[in-house]
Parts: sequence; structure tokens; C-alpha cells
Amino acid sequence: MKKIILILQVFSLLFRCYAQKSTNNESAFNSITVDTILNPELSIRAIDMNGSKVWYAADKGKFGFYDLVTHHYYESKISNGSADFEFRSIAVTSSAVFVINVGNPAFLYRIAHDGKNVKLVYEEHHEKVFYDSMRFWNEKEGIAVGDPTNDCLSIITTSDGGNSWRKIPCSGLPKVKEGEAAFAASNTNITIKGNKTWVVSGGKKSRVFYSPDKAKSWEVFETPIVQGLAMTGIFTCDFYNDRLGFIAGGNYEMPQQNSRNKAITTNGGKNWKLVAENEGFGYASCVQFVPERHGKQLVSVGASGVQCSNDSGRTWKKLLDTKNLFTIRFVNPSTAIAAGWNCMLLLHFK
Repeated sequence: MKKIILILQVFSLLFRCYAQKSTNNESAFNSITVDTILNPELSIRAIDMNGSKVWYAADKGKFGFYDLVTHHYYESKISNGSADFEFRSIAVTSSAVFVINVGNPAFLYRIAHDGKNVKLVYEEHHEKVFYDSMRFWNEKEGIAVGDPTNDCLSIITTSDGGNSWRKIPCSGLPKVKEGEAAFAASNTNITIKGNKTWVVSGGKKSRVFYSPDKAKSWEVFETPIVQGLAMTGIFTCDFYNDRLGFIAGGNYEMPQQNSRNKAITTNGGKNWKLVAENEGFGYASCVQFVPERHGKQLVSVGASGVQCSNDSGRTWKKLLDTKNLFTIRFVNPSTAIAAGWNCMLLLHFK
């Protein structure tokens, strides 16, 4: 009897191992098929989802959406005299869409979901003003982050659904180092999980700014990501949950350099470990965890094309050689929207 029980236990263990291996193999990405949604003559670095609508913010003062279900396409333009805005940040709530331009002066607009009612809700004038990313914690409270105009990152917040915004004084924020700023590469300088917020920097310092309470208090964590030059550092971050996170970037001027450009944390950003040193992608403008994959799968876009990891960033595989993509967001665990130079694509991961 004991021998039979032992045999059954061994068989059960082998079956579970086989089942787990089979499941992992089935979920691993090995290829991509591509559908072109839009091919406008625009540079699109910021996208966000609202139901079936993919909203985008671009250069030339353009913003709009594409509905994945009805295939309805809408585009409009916000003008500023003779100069065109370059929008690199967007955030969508159930009541409105928000975009903010890079450069001086900075203008933040609240846009109705039909795209036709546009209202200026914040402006800032300073020779160094340059906003990089924007997110919302909930329907009422949101945050936008920009380069320093004094000795801290520029951080503005809203608590009334985006109708008004307030800049946090430097006395309430950590000091930046000389030459430290942020990059408006893909609207992924900010990651939010519940009330927790992570903001990444680059340039002469590559650090992670962490707030546990919606920007009321802050800590700063060092990272091993390449730093020291104006175009080095962290360009993108994502967190799967409030413990597991990933940062990426590199040297924008040496896009094939694939060392000290990827790191992972398992303790909420306090400590970071380099992964895939001298392997995988070089400069990356955006990295995202694949939803519902337990933090095992990530996808990056940038100078090395579209690359995927099935082991939390330890190894990477190129799935698409397209180098003109700047940003990516997942619709579901096997479908993503990617946008960049003159394109918006629907990617189907196989």
C-alpha cells in the first residue's frame, strides 16, 4: 500500500510539473502579427486607453482617438499662434482627457471625450519648463512630472478631476542632483499602483523617486542604470504590483549599448538589480509588463525593435525589427497598441 501511495505521489508531482511547463510554454511569446491602425505624419509618444478608444497625443498640436470596436477615428488640433505644440503626455479618466506639451510655456488642457470641448486648466512660464509624463491615481487626483526649474523635479497635482492644478514647492520635494532631469520618451516616467507612485530620472543621475501617499511625501532610491551624461539614464518604468518593478533606458546617443540599461526590483524600488547585461535590447523608450502573466512577461520598444522577455527580464528575444515605435500599452494579455513615428499599430502576440 505504501509503495502504491508513493507511486501516486510521484506521478502527481510529475503531472503538476508537466502541466506547469506546458502552461508556461503556451503563454510564452514567440512571434507578432501586425495590423496598421493609423499612419499619420505625426510623432506619437503618448497613448492611453478608455474602453475601446485609444487616445493619443502627438506633435504638430494634434490629439485624437481610434475606436478599436467601431473603427471610428477622430483627430483635432490645438493651436498656439504660429507655433505648434508637441504633446508627449496624456491621461484619460472617465470624465475627460488631459494633454500637456513639452517646452516653454507649458499648457495643460482638459478635453471632453467627444474631443470638441477643450479647456486650458494650467499654464506655466519658465525658460526651463518641460513636462514629461502624466497619470491619475483615481478619477479626481492626478499628477504630472517635468524637468527641474529650480532644485527639484517639477510636480503638479490635481484633486478636483483635473479642473485645476497646483505645483508642489521644492520645499516639499527631494532635491535633484546637478544635471538630473527626466525624459519625455513614452509617457512612462510615472508608474502608479494604488496610492503609491514611482517617478524615474535620468541625465547625470538615474534615480527612482517614490511616494507612498500620492505625492505628499517622498523617498529617493539609487539605481545601477547608466548615468553621468545628458542623454543617459532611465527613460521608462513599469510596476506589475507594488513590489515588482522594472526600469529601462540606456544611452540615447549610443542606442546599441545594452549594458547597465535594464534593472528589476522586488521590494518596491528600494533596491535594483541589473539584468540581461550585454544581452537583449539597447536603448529602450518604453517597457511594459504583460497583464495577467504574474510579472514574468515584459515587452520593450525602442532602437532594438520590439523585444519580449518570458522570465522577468533575464533574457530577451526580438519579435519585430520595427525601430520607429516609442510607446506601447496592452489591451489584453495578447494584444497591444504601439505608436511612434508616423504610425499606430495593433500588435498580436503569438
